[in-house]
Amino acid sequence: MSVHVVIGFGPAGAATARLLAQQGHVVRVVTRSGRPPEPGIEHLAWDAADSERLTEAARGAVAIHNCAGLPYHRWASDWPPLAASVCAAAEATEAVLVMLGNLYGYGPVDGPLTEDLPLAATGPKGRLRAALWERARTLHEQGRIRAVEVRPSDFFGPGVTDGGHLAARAMPRLLHGKPVATLGDPDAPHSWTYLPDVARALVEVAGDARAWGRAWHVPTQPALSVRQMVDRLAAEAGTGPVTVRRLSPALLGVASVFSPLLRELKEVRYQFDRPFVADASAYEATFAVRATPLDEQVKATVAWWRERQPTTG
Repeated sequence: MSVHVVIGFGPAGAATARLLAQQGHVVRVVTRSGRPPEPGIEHLAWDAADSERLTEAARGAVAIHNCAGLPYHRWASDWPPLAASVCAAAEATEAVLVMLGNLYGYGPVDGPLTEDLPLAATGPKGRLRAALWERARTLHEQGRIRAVEVRPSDFFGPGVTDGGHLAARAMPRLLHGKPVATLGDPDAPHSWTYLPDVARALVEVAGDARAWGRAWHVPTQPALSVRQMVDRLAAEAGTGPVTVRRLSPALLGVASVFSPLLRELKEVRYQFDRPFVADASAYEATFAVRATPLDEQVKATVAWWRERQPTTG
């Protein structure tokens, strides 16, 4: 039994903390708001950007899993101090730093995304994500910390209720047979990473020294377009066929005036206007975690959303 620290309790943080607890580990979750304790999980209402507090939480831990999720409009102000605090805590405690990243750092790419591509993003969010990993990797190479980054594509599944084409926007509508709107090309192939697979990868790399010092893509099923995924989900729900419509650029432009989220999404629109395919073959050649079969993903996702329909309307 080991001690693990998880920063953040959004979908990925919660799934990771609960998986670790199920495996018999002691888990300390650090969030600003805190929560009541759960079996095997202690919730600490501390600011993870406070390096002294975070170091205190990580004393005796074998790993720090940084699963913090910050609103897009606060990335520039909030990510640098948080990342610096996490690195400082990892150095002080010698806990392995496991970073939950994403694919933004590559920028637009022709062809499948692999971990050996340069981090060549030109937008501010992509450059920031790249810089966060490069800082941790440099500290790792200097021998000051042990660090690894896990990069999923857009994830979906039980517990994912915000962002993404298959979460808050799509699921409630397709469960009622209503049309679903998408930001980009509804027929462009897109990689969708299943949330439980993200948690399993975060846990696996924490305990395997072969993973440390580099980034890995989370095992993900072959890419499917938004339309194909909606068809699969609606078929499982028994509400198909469901119409999938592309939102017009003009409408998005008007809406972005009033929506900070839509304004921030402009930078990563390319991910939905063209094929966006993640290659996880390097991970699969080295480690045990594999992507959950698509049928299981779809069944579990629809079941979870159905259970919450009375509270979502």
